Amino acid sequence: MRQFILICFTLLHLSLLAQSSVDKATNRYQGEGPWTQLIIRGVTLINGNSAPPIGPVDIVVENNIIKQIKTVGYPGVPIDSTYRPKLKPGGKELNAEGMYLLPGFVDMHGHIGGRMQGADADYVFKLWMAHGITTIRDPSCGNGLDWVLDQKKRSEKNEITAPRIFAYTVFGQGSYDAISTPAIARQWVQENAKKGADGIKFFGAAPDIMAAALEENKRLGLRSACHHAQMDVGRWNVLNSARAGLTSMEHWYGLPEALFKDRTVQHYPLDYNYQNEQDRFSQAGKLWEQAAPPYSDHWNKVMNELLSLDFTIDPTFNIYEASRDLDRARLAEWHKEYTMPALWRFYQPSRISHGSYWHDWGTEEEVAWKKNYQLWMTFINEYKNRGGRITAGSDSGFIFQLYGFAYIRELELLREAGFHPLEVIRAATLNGAEALGVSDKIGSVEVGKLADFVIVEENPLRNLKVLYGTGAIRLNDNNEVTRVGGVKYTIKDGIIYDAKELLDDVKRMVEAAKSKENFEIVQPGMKAKRP
Repeated sequence: MRQFILICFTLLHLSLLAQSSVDKATNRYQGEGPWTQLIIRGVTLINGNSAPPIGPVDIVVENNIIKQIKTVGYPGVPIDSTYRPKLKPGGKELNAEGMYLLPGFVDMHGHIGGRMQGADADYVFKLWMAHGITTIRDPSCGNGLDWVLDQKKRSEKNEITAPRIFAYTVFGQGSYDAISTPAIARQWVQENAKKGADGIKFFGAAPDIMAAALEENKRLGLRSACHHAQMDVGRWNVLNSARAGLTSMEHWYGLPEALFKDRTVQHYPLDYNYQNEQDRFSQAGKLWEQAAPPYSDHWNKVMNELLSLDFTIDPTFNIYEASRDLDRARLAEWHKEYTMPALWRFYQPSRISHGSYWHDWGTEEEVAWKKNYQLWMTFINEYKNRGGRITAGSDSGFIFQLYGFAYIRELELLREAGFHPLEVIRAATLNGAEALGVSDKIGSVEVGKLADFVIVEENPLRNLKVLYGTGAIRLNDNNEVTRVGGVKYTIKDGIIYDAKELLDDVKRMVEAAKSKENFEIVQPGMKAKRP
């Protein structure tokens, strides 16, 4: 078991070994507030509860709690100030007329950087916050639980510029003896809870050990996630986990296996080696076609059981997108200014770096993955249609996916899967809050909840691309190409952050790192132009 855990750490996330010396976030010097009263004036509200937009509204916040949401007029009509909420002495007004306000985004799969990736906490946190991400779940605590809990406490106090953090420790982390019995598994779960973890991230284990750990975790009131890795999925798929008390699954491993009808394991080539990631990812792209077809009896049976268990699925579509279109992922425009040199090197074809499986990636692999996505997205969309909870997670820092930017791409992929834009926003906000057990505090804009908002100058329902830090391309009436959008303000705990200022900070970090190394981004197999 201990050997398996180490494989998971090194191959799946390089978390314990690669991230152990990541720098912590520096003291916060950005963001205005909080104030005893904050009034956001004249904004159009896109709530996280699937309601259509409404505006103009004034939103009144007092001591970080929403006190009033008041409709103050009609679109295209000047606002009569007579009946608007009054500003109290010492309060702050934010004029947001013509803008759109959403709940803060929740990234359900947010690893806080890594030393090998050259991604320290300030860099990662600011990229997230610049894209409206005010809450993340760290599904591994790869920098160590104590490290993550320290950043969590400092974020709660707003001492650092960072989202609020939920710490899900990898099952077995910190254990120097093998978790070889159900009794040891229960003991580890109890100790994990005492240390202050919010939950557990599983990769799989022997069935009796998984059952014991999940049962104990549930008894203690903690939540859980699982990446059903191939090393144990043949004995324990997502149905086994959900029945035992798992609250959410990551990616999609374990789900096709539950949908098998004529086999118990995927069709591995006989020279397959899990340690070779070209093997692992190329064959993963052929997995969904081996499952029961959409809407068949067995497909419906599995879906209905997961629904009955109130099970959450966090698909992380974006992290595998390079598998179906490698060029799109590696040529993304934001790499030039926002990707650290070490992170770019980490992305390159490698037999060591996790997710750098471009040993011989070609058309056949991409076509298989395109078909894989069609079947995967069909299940996810129908699960949503039947009332299932789908969330948004990015798993950034691997496979050419950059913090913040990748999260917005995840929203676009949910749209591709068939979600209405309002359903996309719900997945990104209220569903995430529900999955974390904090929907009484965040996830939608309602009286009594925290001042947790994203403000954008453009309508994201019409074009989700306006949420990217690089904005969206538009041709104006003078036939000039312009950029519009990008998050304007990220508001967390009533503190207003200038999102573009945060991005400028990241740009300066990257430029400094490049200057230090005389570095330029070069595509795989090409030579640098610098002398």
